Order: sequence, then structure tokens, then C-alpha cells
Amino acid sequence: MTSRVLSGMRPTGALHLGHYHGALKNWVEMQSQHDCYFFVADWHALTTHYETREVIAKNVIEMVIDWLACGLDPDRCTIFMQSRLPEHAELFTLLSMGTPLAWLERQPTYKDQMAKLKDRDLATYGFLGYPLLQAADILIYRAQYVPVGEDQIPHVEMTREVARRFNQLYGRSPTHDADVAAALARLSKDDARYYEKQRKAYQESGDEAALGKGDGVVARASVAISGWTPADSALLQGHLRGSGQTILTEPQALLTQTSRLPGLDGDKMSKSYGNTIAMRDDEAAVTEKIRRMPTDPQRARRNDPGDPERCPVWQFHKVYTTPETQAWVQQGCTTAGIGCLDCKQPVIDAVLAEQKPWKERAEPYVREPEKVRWILEKGCERARMTASRTMKDVRQAMGLQF
Repeated sequence: MTSRVLSGMRPTGALHLGHYHGALKNWVEMQSQHDCYFFVADWHALTTHYETREVIAKNVIEMVIDWLACGLDPDRCTIFMQSRLPEHAELFTLLSMGTPLAWLERQPTYKDQMAKLKDRDLATYGFLGYPLLQAADILIYRAQYVPVGEDQIPHVEMTREVARRFNQLYGRSPTHDADVAAALARLSKDDARYYEKQRKAYQESGDEAALGKGDGVVARASVAISGWTPADSALLQGHLRGSGQTILTEPQALLTQTSRLPGLDGDKMSKSYGNTIAMRDDEAAVTEKIRRMPTDPQRARRNDPGDPERCPVWQFHKVYTTPETQAWVQQGCTTAGIGCLDCKQPVIDAVLAEQKPWKERAEPYVREPEKVRWILEKGCERARMTASRTMKDVRQAMGLQF
């Protein structure tokens, strides 16, 4: 079975090269390897920008056009909007009933943004609770993997804790022990003994490898035993982990290879810093922006030797140019054999070449934004089918299925 991946972005409008090299490039590769769900996190946008909601609708269209331009294919992945699926809000509400407040308050990004965004009133329940909404976004699709950078790992770990706590609270029926015994009795004696050995290895010593080996026994049972059901498999998988039936899947953080692309000034590329190159900037804008980039401050004159490691343009070379060009830059810069504009031209050429297919793919959607809305509509319906199945199981586990 193909593993499921989920990720999303807040709708901030047209995206820049940092977004592409930091996330979208990996998304495009993943859609041919996994069952991918990519969503527009418009509710998340309101956690910090609830007073500027008038730009959200326009930003959604611009952002999704960039997704499609970079190569996301709605026939190979599911692209949808968070706010169109109220199931997200329902799961968020139900998870909040059993999630300790301290789990939310300890999140590093919560403390970090409270310190950085002092110009905004973030003393709201929505801002405090957004890590739990993020957990609901992931858990409702039972995603096995969430592609993240290192700074987002705490969010995935909290999602795992939320799933584990939910399964512990609601994954055990009154007949749980008898059901487990009955399922084990249907295994062969050798498989039952091996399963118990792996269960003890995991629960007593934390041996993660034992999980896969124990699940292998369950997988064989689902094929070999007549009348074996998915509920039987879920029961023994939960028993293996000591969590009862696995209703919500614990996701893994998928640390992907990313190219660090700084802003034009060497700082993090961000619209708020005014140091970005948009994915669909025109040729004149790209050329001017790169030509005006600051360089090694010790290279004040053309005949002064420089050091590429002190120059923001060098970071662009690492992403965009060949080893041969980089060697030419190293030699030319350190000996003052080339000028800074000479150094910048290969980067300009490479960025423009990268943008060309993006602009071609984007053009039909720029002319007819309704095509974007239709893609989102179809994606929402596809996502709703998966989310509805999860919510049916969640309601039943919590005693809400009347």
C-alpha cells in the first residue's frame, strides 16, 4: 500500500524561490512516490492575521497557481482547502477535550511568535490552539509522513502524542482483553509466540524494530486466515504498542533534502523582509533584483580580491550553478579576476531558465482563475471522503455514533 503524505501552507499570496526550494520541489517529487494530500491552510492564516481577512481569497488563488506552475498535478495528488472541510474543526474540537493545556504552551513556535509578533494581539484561543488544529489536519487523513524542516519536528512529535493519547483513551472497548485473546487464538502457535515476544520487546525495552516485526505477523494473518478483518488487524497493532486499537495513526516526520536559499540580502527570504524573488517575477525584475544584491563588503573596488563565503550571491550559486561555474567564481572572486556583475550573470540566467516552464504552466490559470477553483473543488471532495471515514471511527470510539 502506498504511504500517505500530508503537508500544507498558509495562503500568503504568490510564492517566492525560497518556498520552491524549501518545500515545493520536494512536493513535486513526492507526488509520484506517495499518496499526497496538500492543503491550503486558510484557517491557520487567521490565527495570526484575523484582522486582515480580506486578502485571503486572493492569496489562495495566487498560491495554488504557483503550486500548479511548479509541477503539482491534481491528477496525482489531492489539492484542497482546509476551511471547506468542517471535519477538521470537528476533530480539533474533539481532540481538545483530552489534550493537556501544557502541551500547547510548551511549543517552541508558540513562544517564538509571541516574542516576534509583538505588533499583533495574539492572546487568543485560536493562536494558542493552532498546534492542535495542525495535529487534526494530519490525523484526519491518517498520514504516515509529514515533510518538515527541523524547526517543525516538535509539531509532528506533539501530533504523535495527541494520537497516542487518543488511542489510549478511546481505543479500548469493554471487551478489549477478550477480543485480543480471541484474535491471538486465531494465529498459529508459532506466530502467536513470536508476536508476544515482539510486543514485550517494544513495551519493555522500547525496541522500535520490534514494531515492524510484530506487524508482520498481523499482515500475514490478514492474508492467511479466513474471515480476518481490518478490525482484527487494528486490534493487534494497538495491542502491540500498548495503546488499544489504533484509531488515529501516529505520523513520522519526513526530513526532506532542501536547498537553503537566503534572501537577496543574505537573511532568510521573506516577504516581510522585502528580499524575495517571486516564482513568477518577470525577467526585468529578476535581473534588477539580482544585479542589486549586496556582495562581499570587503570588495569595495573592482580590483579588490573577495571571499565568496561572505557574499549572499555565492549561496545562490550553490543552488543554481554547476561545479565548473562555481570553481570559476571562486577563482575569479579571490583573485579579483572577475567583477561582481560578472559573478551574478550566471545566477540570473539560471533563475530565468528555471522560471520559464513555471510561467508557461501558470498562464492558463492566470487567464482563467475558475480553473483553480474547480481543481480545489474536486480536491475537497476527494479529501472529504477520507476525512469522513476517519470521523466515523472517531465518533464511534468516543461514544458519539448514535
